[in-house]
Amino acid sequence: MQGVTVVDHPLIQHKLTLMRDKNTSTKQFRELLNEIGMLICYEITRELPVETVEIETPLTKMKAPAISGKKLVFAPILRAGTGFLDGMLNLVPSARVAFIGLYRDHETLESVEYYFKAPEDIAERLVIVMDPMLATGNSSIAAVDKLKSRGVTNLRLMCLLAAPEGLKKFNEHHPDVHVWTAAIDSHLNDHGYIVPGLGDAGDRMFGTK
Repeated sequence: MQGVTVVDHPLIQHKLTLMRDKNTSTKQFRELLNEIGMLICYEITRELPVETVEIETPLTKMKAPAISGKKLVFAPILRAGTGFLDGMLNLVPSARVAFIGLYRDHETLESVEYYFKAPEDIAERLVIVMDPMLATGNSSIAAVDKLKSRGVTNLRLMCLLAAPEGLKKFNEHHPDVHVWTAAIDSHLNDHGYIVPGLGDAGDRMFGTK
């Protein structure tokens, strides 16, 4: 599918299988989401720009690569997107964080914004939007709409699972934003849930199901 990278690393796929299992505990689910977040982050940041800097090792001076430009911004969509955050910050501890509060109206399936907090210079940075489930696509579209309204032009979207319907709709609204996901599932059911999926990621993370 255009504009999508499926990260099919065996470790990610194994951990995703454990997360899909309805018998996986809340604690295990949260830990697995954290671990997968770090692994997908490794792939999504593979092409970050680098520059050559001069350093001194214990033996000699040398020129070596270092990431160039301003630090990344991780932008989790509350609440489930925060499940990726710790693992990603372990990998990129200097990253800034923007929080986007959205919830899905269960009647209309549309997204409703209730919170937004981001670095003042976010428009000058690469922003990685994080949402475990790209189902209808409405939350991710609303989040990217919000960020673009603040001047952000360098955006990437990271999710755990995606539905074909959500990917298609997201690509129609934001064809310039590439998506990284661990899997593309079969379809959405009548309630807007991904099938086979893994249920509601937020509820399984926090034990609120």
